[in-house]
Amino acid sequence: MKFLCIQCDEVMSFSDRDLPGDGTITALFSCGACGREMAMLTNPMETQLVTSLGVEIGGRTVPEQPLQQTRSRLDAPRDDAFVDEEASLVGDPGSSSTIPANEHEFVRIRVTWTSEATDRLAGVPKFVRGMVKRIYTEYAQEKQIEVITPDVMDRARSDLGLEGM
Repeated sequence: MKFLCIQCDEVMSFSDRDLPGDGTITALFSCGACGREMAMLTNPMETQLVTSLGVEIGGRTVPEQPLQQTRSRLDAPRDDAFVDEEASLVGDPGSSSTIPANEHEFVRIRVTWTSEATDRLAGVPKFVRGMVKRIYTEYAQEKQIEVITPDVMDRARSDLGLEGM
């Protein structure tokens, strides 16, 4: 998104940002041609939306990194994930894996939902539906369950102590 100076038809540049502490953001933009200034004020909900999207108000402060948005959303991002280094093979000589699997870690599997489970999930209020879906998905991944059915949802509720919800 860019702001244009109506008088000059020039792109305004970012000048300053202020975080008053009440959940709002004030951003000041100025026209390089005529010197006009414009302020943008966000309310707390807009500020939360912008922050959750990972948008930097005022532009980038560091150079862009490969897959930066994806890496910022990972549970445990690795700084060396995109470093080109020769990795030595560990384990069997015919193995294609460069890193041995930790015995205590579970392998994340792709989980699919049956139409019955999806219909049941649709009954959950929208504002918590994403969180509920994530809870069931993580449960299925930990238990190595590839398809979530209403029975799996019932088992997860009892195993996780969520019967009263």
